Amino acid sequence: MPSAETAAPLRPNGRPLPRRAVMAVVNRTPDSFYDRGATYAFEAALTAVDRVVAAGADIVDIGGVRAGPGEDVDAAEERRRVVDLVAAVRERHPGVVLSVDTWRAEVGAAVAAAGADLINDTWGGADPELAAVAAEYGTGLVCAHPGTLEPRMRPHRTAFDDVVADVLAKVLGEAERALALGVPRDGIVIDPAHDFGKNTRHSLEITRRLGELTGTGWPVLVAVSNKDFVGETLDRPVDRRGPGTTAVLALSAWLGASVFRVHDAAGTRRALAAVERLARN
Repeated sequence: MPSAETAAPLRPNGRPLPRRAVMAVVNRTPDSFYDRGATYAFEAALTAVDRVVAAGADIVDIGGVRAGPGEDVDAAEERRRVVDLVAAVRERHPGVVLSVDTWRAEVGAAVAAAGADLINDTWGGADPELAAVAAEYGTGLVCAHPGTLEPRMRPHRTAFDDVVADVLAKVLGEAERALALGVPRDGIVIDPAHDFGKNTRHSLEITRRLGELTGTGWPVLVAVSNKDFVGETLDRPVDRRGPGTTAVLALSAWLGASVFRVHDAAGTRRALAAVERLARN
């Protein structure tokens, strides 16, 4: 069995994570593709954090901007949505690893100062200063592959000669750059970014060949929860993609992934426990 044991142990901001870590999504956005703004209000977001921590999340990933197209959200508004929540969660759950999904260096600096341990740069260095912010504050950094997209854009007729080779070139380059800037090695994670700048065929190819990423020795994050490639493959709307998501997560765990970004922390924890048992027997 391919194993995450070969990956560097993850300790973002000095906080150790288990071999397979559940990263729960909590979005302070009014237009989230999955929950349609259910956790946009401050108290609703804080309650959601309490819930996912109780369900076994190792990491809470807070986002203030919808990934896809939508209303314009400038840096000031993004800070308003996430900084106070980060500070409140840090005080309320001192042991949890706290991540923020942002591509902006100024937001990264603000959340790091408020207590974030990990910056989830889904857009793969769109702001080249973000990695330097992670180095300055000692936070971890997720290095992702958004293809050729600018933040919040949708792919159109995307093509790769070899999508996995393209992913590897991008994320390994970003990881080495972050390391050279001073981001601690045990805080760097690579993410193929399923569906970002990719079609369903690309995301399925990445999933089948995930062992090529985990074989690099860098910890790999998979963010596949309820995504379009799952829905298109199984012909399911966003609220009926749970079983397909679980299947992809289990396969990714078997192929050595280290971090699993999800909407269902409890269900993912059970699926990973099953993989652990299979791996021991």
